[in-house]
Amino acid sequence: MPRQVDYEDRRRRIAEAVCTLIARSGMEAVSLRDVAAQASVSMGAVQRCFRTKQDMLLFALEHISQYVSERANQRLAAASTPQAASTLLSHTLAELALLDEESKTQAHVWLAFVAHAPASERLAAVLHDTYAKLHALVAWLIRYGQDTREVPQHLDPDREAHTLLALADGLTVHVLAGHHSPATALAILQRHIDHLLENASDRG
Repeated sequence: MPRQVDYEDRRRRIAEAVCTLIARSGMEAVSLRDVAAQASVSMGAVQRCFRTKQDMLLFALEHISQYVSERANQRLAAASTPQAASTLLSHTLAELALLDEESKTQAHVWLAFVAHAPASERLAAVLHDTYAKLHALVAWLIRYGQDTREVPQHLDPDREAHTLLALADGLTVHVLAGHHSPATALAILQRHIDHLLENASDRG
């Protein structure tokens, strides 16, 4: 009996290979031959999983988008007891900014896709959907803070979520460029969150 192939597992391996190559040498380094070698599969196996290079890149972006979203959701799910909104916001934004050493590869890959999105409607659509989900998560946390009276009632959760996501994205770039250390970036995030709480105290 010929061995059955788990195509979803193979597709994930190929996506991880694409991400490794992008992080190492940039988007231009992604070739069929190199992806096959990195994933330890044949070039034919890659072609059977993905009809075009664009399809392969799109799946790799969806793979990294899922990783970013799951990091934030897992952080929330890991809380065994109710936590302060400030703590949840701090931890969630730190996960989204991909600041730790473990996430450095994903940060490189994420920014590479962001840079190429203007030239590809399909890549841009996946990024738009991912940002929309992350925005909804951050806005929910801000509303949670308003319910617990940690965040001022007059603030617009959607507007603040836009600001926080933009800040997290910007800090990702600054850390990769060497302008900030991860510790400094985390401190900047925390100062902004603390500012929200100070406003709540002032109005209390």
